Amino acid sequence: MDVSGNHSGNGGGLPVNNRQRAMLPNKSRGEFTRNPRKDSEGMSESPDLEFEYADTDKWAAELSELYSYTEGPEFALNRKCFEEEFRTHVSDKKWTDLDEAQHRAHAMRLLDGLEVIAREKRLKVARAILYMAQGTFAECSSEAEVQHWMRYNIFLLLDVGTFSALVELLNMEIDNSAACSSAVRKPAISLADSTDLRVLLNIMYLIVETIQQDDPTDRPEWKIIRETFRAELGSSLFNNEPISVMLFGMVTKFCSGHAPHFPMKKVLLLLWKSILFTLGGFEQLQSIKVRKREELGLPPLPEDCIRVIRSMRAASPPASASDLIEQQQKRARREHKALIKQDNLDAFNEKDPYKADDSREDEDDSDDNDNSLEAETFPLERDEVMPPPIPHPPSERVSFPKGLPWAPKVREKDIENFLESSRSKFIGYTLGSDTDTVVGLPRPIHESIKTLKQHKYVSIAEIQIAKEEEFQKTPLSGGEEEVEMCATELLYQGILPSLPQYMIALLKILLAAAPTSKAKTDSINILADVLPEEMPTTVLQSMKLGVDVNRHKEIIVKAISAILLLLLKHFKLNHIYQFEYMAQHLVFANCIPLILKFFNQNIMSYITAKNSISVLDFPHCVVHELPELTAESLEAGDNNQFCWRNLFSCINLLRILNKLTKWKHSRTMMLVVFKSAPILKRALKVKQAMMQLYVLKLLKVQTKYLGRQWRKSNMKTMSAIYQKVRHRLNDDWAYGNDLDARPWDFQAEECALRANIERFNSRRYDKSHINPDFLPVDNCLQSVLGQRVDLPEDFQMNYDLWLEREVFSKPISWEELLQ
Repeated sequence: MDVSGNHSGNGGGLPVNNRQRAMLPNKSRGEFTRNPRKDSEGMSESPDLEFEYADTDKWAAELSELYSYTEGPEFALNRKCFEEEFRTHVSDKKWTDLDEAQHRAHAMRLLDGLEVIAREKRLKVARAILYMAQGTFAECSSEAEVQHWMRYNIFLLLDVGTFSALVELLNMEIDNSAACSSAVRKPAISLADSTDLRVLLNIMYLIVETIQQDDPTDRPEWKIIRETFRAELGSSLFNNEPISVMLFGMVTKFCSGHAPHFPMKKVLLLLWKSILFTLGGFEQLQSIKVRKREELGLPPLPEDCIRVIRSMRAASPPASASDLIEQQQKRARREHKALIKQDNLDAFNEKDPYKADDSREDEDDSDDNDNSLEAETFPLERDEVMPPPIPHPPSERVSFPKGLPWAPKVREKDIENFLESSRSKFIGYTLGSDTDTVVGLPRPIHESIKTLKQHKYVSIAEIQIAKEEEFQKTPLSGGEEEVEMCATELLYQGILPSLPQYMIALLKILLAAAPTSKAKTDSINILADVLPEEMPTTVLQSMKLGVDVNRHKEIIVKAISAILLLLLKHFKLNHIYQFEYMAQHLVFANCIPLILKFFNQNIMSYITAKNSISVLDFPHCVVHELPELTAESLEAGDNNQFCWRNLFSCINLLRILNKLTKWKHSRTMMLVVFKSAPILKRALKVKQAMMQLYVLKLLKVQTKYLGRQWRKSNMKTMSAIYQKVRHRLNDDWAYGNDLDARPWDFQAEECALRANIERFNSRRYDKSHINPDFLPVDNCLQSVLGQRVDLPEDFQMNYDLWLEREVFSKPISWEELLQ
């Protein structure tokens, strides 16, 4: 299966039913597309985005994204189901007035109700439990109060054993062949087809999302419940496999077309939060890395990456040709006499040598309305490009960096290459991997080697690769490998048999949710849990559904990008070949062109999109009276400078692209072949330091292949790379003198990596194919003769013939045998 950028998903897959498709708002007519960059003059100046990258958005935002706006009426239905159950067993008191013992008793009654046979009764009880997990909002007067009761109720539900009952019910629904076959036959699937699944997944998501929120005011017993739940969720306690493996199974079943009614957004959100909770987020990754380096006896990390990135400032993006031409005209009108050397400006040589007549880039530049962007150069080239600097107000003055943000790194291989070339040049011989002998080399070379060794960085991956080579060389004397059975290891073992299918399924859904995808009738429909049974009949309803559909797709992209990045980072720390196995299957499934296709859009419009209706977000919509929605209020959207989830998704996808291509020449060449440089340069318009850093990293690895003309035309981008990206002391990234870039080696590189991965997986996980030569030999005559050997039936029937042929008719030299 191929999910390359050349294929088109349905962009969220409008249903096959033509009547429903006709009812949906037409994006090309601009019925619900809003361009915030054109809404406000301030945005055209592209200010710095006050965005702080984290594992997740604020808790309230993460809760609201679970529900589509189409599900709004179900909040009242959940409340009704709870109140019917509550009044049957409890007096007319409110839930908030009962004591803890009464709360526990009612929770146990509801849990018993989940075991009834009748589906309708079971669904009512599940809705009542969902209302509890939603914070019994009818009795609350503020959002904070709802969140307080959510925490209390969810810890109570978890303590009485609700989660394991929900897992069993979810398994029943997954295996419900009647629902699957009914959904497959339907011409158009709506919200009603996934009611049971949505209720169960909602409760499970609210439990996981709430439990993982660490609050210092939590009771001691709640902290114990949290840690126990984390361990259970990552182990094989539920359904004899980690919960994430079961959810991955739902994803592949959905993509195969056998269960088109699965509410995929909720499945992906629960999968993401389960992985995040059991394995840990980016702060935990950093602490695991520090601990592992200590255990392996490696020097500490030169800096805390998270802190460095958070302290970085965004750079002004390289201006486009149209921007600079307009600025020149303005200066001419103002009678400025400053002479500008056009050859040195990015924009006048903007055209990429690998991209002929790229009208798309010109369209984007004009669409972005970026004409007021300052043609500001980076500090390093200010004198060279613009001799008479434009005066700025004091607040906008560019401050020169005090120093580079990253400590430079050098690999052992870089030192070996440097010594080998120096010895060949000055002495005429080489010593292979010897990095200590410097006899006969001039003094400056001694100083260079000393500097290189001061900045030598040995990664955990290098140690793991060396150990694996040792195990492969000496399978008998190497001893047993001690594998730490942590949550990451258990998850890898769980998804290993079907990992390629899981990666393909995630990328299929990502393609369908990407805003650049075109609608196709044969692609997967990811809107099953957002489209109502009755399609909209008014313009207002149509606009609301349009916002809901776009928001739905954005949340799916957010969840998938976070899942892939978390898995890649955790597998890389656990064992490098686990990471390489997943990364290689992502590359084989065309993840690189898919991400580039995602970025080949007006990225600033995507990041500032306003596909949300704040008054309909949970818990706001259940606490406050809903104002009357109008077309104007929907069009206006919120007042946020940017959309947090979209910027989060973009950064995650860039980080995934970096992980896939780092130190892989064949994959770096894919970036060049797919003409990623102009696409990535457009992404630099987003003034957010972290996003710019990962874009610049991707540009840095390919600059040597883009040609001298490109480097000359993009000096501002080169300066930004120099300022913001870590330096490798021996890396000729800016000059193109690359010894390793031999195109005929690229296929061999991937094949060698694949062979290493297969050997690792076979040695560690495939116990059925152990080489018989490596098994222990029994040399005791009595035990060997005492073993029972099952002989085939035909042999037993012809035993006399065998004796005659093999024993009696053959001469035996007893003297030799006895000797």
